[in-house]
Amino acid sequence: MARLDINSVSKSFGAARPADALSLTVEPGEIVAVFGPSGSGKTVLLRMIAGMFEPDDGDIQVGGRSIVGAAPERRGIGMAFQNFALFPHMSARDNIASGLRAKAAGDVATRVAAISKLLKIEHVLGHTPRELSNGQKQRTALARALIGNPEVLLLDDPLRNVDAKLRYEMRLELPSLLRRGTAAVLYVTQDYREAMAIADRIAVLIGGRLVQVATPDEIYAQPASVAVARLFGDPTINLAEVVPFAEHGALCARVSGAMVGLGSADVDALERECWLGVRPEDLVVSSSPGEGAIPAKILAITPMHEKAVLLLRLADGTEWLAALPPEAPRGAADDAVFIGFAADAAMLFDRATGQKIGLSHRRQAA
Repeated sequence: MARLDINSVSKSFGAARPADALSLTVEPGEIVAVFGPSGSGKTVLLRMIAGMFEPDDGDIQVGGRSIVGAAPERRGIGMAFQNFALFPHMSARDNIASGLRAKAAGDVATRVAAISKLLKIEHVLGHTPRELSNGQKQRTALARALIGNPEVLLLDDPLRNVDAKLRYEMRLELPSLLRRGTAAVLYVTQDYREAMAIADRIAVLIGGRLVQVATPDEIYAQPASVAVARLFGDPTINLAEVVPFAEHGALCARVSGAMVGLGSADVDALERECWLGVRPEDLVVSSSPGEGAIPAKILAITPMHEKAVLLLRLADGTEWLAALPPEAPRGAADDAVFIGFAADAAMLFDRATGQKIGLSHRRQAA
């Protein structure tokens, strides 16, 4: 078993800097998802670990041993790519075995049989890549990465090119499959649902910088910044410009002219220009006013099977989204309604920096 340590690693290509002083530790048997928008530096990080690029600064260690400058085959790394990268002239069996043969490792046939059975592709081992479905190609590429029992496993968005049904199935299967080994796993994805379903921790990468590393629940419930909050959730988080103030010992704010309570007063947020963030699923929509209710008008309703999404316009023109369970009353387009939320559903972010402030009582996401 070996731990992966990334210590202050940076990489530049001319004026572009896709990796800026990145530091991250992945324990043996742990799955860490590297999540971020396109161009944030995710693949560059994996390629530095694999040896395709060398870092300009910093160090990368596997089991306490620096691998910077080491040949790729001597790094103890297994890697699967989003485009599968299978040898087109080889059968699935030979593709899986190619890494072992390069190392002259043990009984190749036995190990290929074992890993292909685990991944349910033993019936297509004689097929070439052009005869395989995308799902079978993905499993073949994963088998090739796993068969050598690597100390570190790098998965570069491996489910991106498979259909929705298989992607859902693999989100369920992959965590238990990966935890059967002891590899430290880095899993790159642009899909926040995938990151939350598969990973023990998520490392959020934006503009070449790691902006938050935490468990999926912690990142969803306690995002470090507005940028992180916007990346997680569908529909995305609602935001309003507010300047919180104290009222009878409680923190309050005005949203579209209505005064809403935010729980116990926090001196860090008082009289400070903030963004108020509320998740769409935390909004309550009613036809009658109540304490702290915000008047709004329904612009549109989109049924989404497990929920209905309401597009709402507040009195000041701000548009918010509410995600309601199917059984909840929802009204109709053009209806006047009132929306509210519990104090523990609110998040405050500094408007100048985007960083989260106060409101440490925010509950964990289900």
